[in-house]
Amino acid sequence: MVIGEILSDAARVPDKAAIRMGGFERSFVALDRAANRVGNALCRAGYGKGHNVAILSPNRPEYAEIHFGAARSGAVLAHLSTRVSDGEIERIVAAADIELLLVDASLARDVADLPASAPRLQRIVVLGGAAPAGTEPYEDFLSRASDEPPPVAVAPRDPCLINFTGGTTGLPKGVVASHESRTIGSVRARREFGLREDDVFCCSTPMFHIAGLLVWFQTGILNGNTQVLMQGWDAEEFMRLVEDEGVTAAFLVPNQINAVIGHPRFSAERLKGWRYCNFGGAPMPNALAERAMDALPHLEWVEQYGQSETGNLTVRPARFARSKMGSAGRAFSDVEIAIFDTGNRPLPPGEIGEVVTRGIHRMLGYYKDAEATAEILASDGWIRTGDVGYLDKDGFLFLVDRSKDMIVSGGENIYPSEIEDVLSQHPAVNECAVFGIPDDRWGEVPAAHVVLEADIRTEEETLIAFVADRIARHKRPRHIRFVNSMPRTPVGKIQKNLIRMTYWKTRERAI
Repeated sequence: MVIGEILSDAARVPDKAAIRMGGFERSFVALDRAANRVGNALCRAGYGKGHNVAILSPNRPEYAEIHFGAARSGAVLAHLSTRVSDGEIERIVAAADIELLLVDASLARDVADLPASAPRLQRIVVLGGAAPAGTEPYEDFLSRASDEPPPVAVAPRDPCLINFTGGTTGLPKGVVASHESRTIGSVRARREFGLREDDVFCCSTPMFHIAGLLVWFQTGILNGNTQVLMQGWDAEEFMRLVEDEGVTAAFLVPNQINAVIGHPRFSAERLKGWRYCNFGGAPMPNALAERAMDALPHLEWVEQYGQSETGNLTVRPARFARSKMGSAGRAFSDVEIAIFDTGNRPLPPGEIGEVVTRGIHRMLGYYKDAEATAEILASDGWIRTGDVGYLDKDGFLFLVDRSKDMIVSGGENIYPSEIEDVLSQHPAVNECAVFGIPDDRWGEVPAAHVVLEADIRTEEETLIAFVADRIARHKRPRHIRFVNSMPRTPVGKIQKNLIRMTYWKTRERAI
């Protein structure tokens, strides 16, 4: 199967609503035709097979038609986070060889000048509002496009999209994935998540994120579910959608669950129609899981785990919510995962090592980065996740730490070296190390240890503001501690794991 076929199969139920948002509603058939128009418009404009295009937008109905339409054109669609800074967007667009950018009107002025600094970028198309000078309206781009299927042969192994993921080296790496690798995840989820065909989905997670688009939204399309889109997260609005729009199923990250059960107007009675919660994107603290299950005992709580490089790997069915609390679940029935030691040898149940997997779900590679690709893709097909954990005797995966320094805050990846680069620009900073510390709302947030220059003083608040002014605000350190020195390895590398350990030692797991 290729991605375009997911929607065309669902469109056989002609009158059912595929998408609702505000007063807008679009049936599966109408969405199918809209996707065809996008695919044909891309081909006609010269951005079909063999070309890289990108979307920069919060959730909106057009996101769905662009996702499926680009797949039908053969183009590779890069999904850009709306939370990164203008400078980051500029570097990502250039590095990914983007030729056409589709952007939400609220962000259009911020990127209108991008073609001057991104040599491959030729056109900017604006969704849902006025198009600034040098850009064009989405409706004009589609104006003469047919709603018949694009005449393009797309193969399962063809690349279809780029998602951007972490590491600790600053600029996010572009994960290139094939059609088959990003359809199999939805097939597995439909089979093993415990969804119903009459469920009404809420899509509250950004569609530029693999969990929001591929694990949840695309699975709902495959399953024939109506999707209620949220442009941005708001706990009160989510509860209203359950009451007024009939939402029965949702994917949430742990901080969203915390926001719902901690809301002043929360009550189980308001949410009696919500039957199913799939969660992931960040580890769920056991204490939060207990509070959530006690507050909403009627809900089916289903956890899942995966990565941009691998897609979704595990699921913990609702019947194991308490008995296997803290686990990320078992591998899908046709997914192979294992725990390897440092010599790439499989470990028995109960022994801690690196989580690895192999199969058609793995990525094709990092875009134009053979060295980074070779670091995690082995010649025998295994891909290293960088996560450390163990399998119990029943095959349930328990994650205990990360071998990488990446911070996962509220399901978003944050790269410590980027923050360190900014901190190091302050004249008072001699040396710094950034790492994640536990946070009850976001899972973890950035923090830093800083060694100051001799005879120069500054305040914690000053450095936090300095960082917040230069990169996306959610990446700023929430805590800075001034120290005289850092622990180091024999070759002089700062041992962040030792620093980080002091903040996590009272927690049940260091992730």
